[in-house]
Amino acid sequence: MTAKAKIKVIKKSDIKKLEIPVKTDEKTNQQAAREMVSTVSNWVNDFQKRQREETKQAIEIFFGTKPQTNGV
Repeated sequence: MTAKAKIKVIKKSDIKKLEIPVKTDEKTNQQAAREMVSTVSNWVNDFQKRQREETKQAIEIFFGTKPQTNGV
């Protein structure tokens, strides 16, 4: 337990040298707009698909799966 931790002294002038600019993922306005349109289109398609499935189930429950006979 007598081991001492090493401390590294960094001078202010060295800090500016160490700072590496972080490259951000820059998107053009056109790319950002395309992504938004794609996302919203996917939401609309999912909503429409869900509505169709619910409507189909409601019709099947209401009318039933048995064919109606004419009584003849």
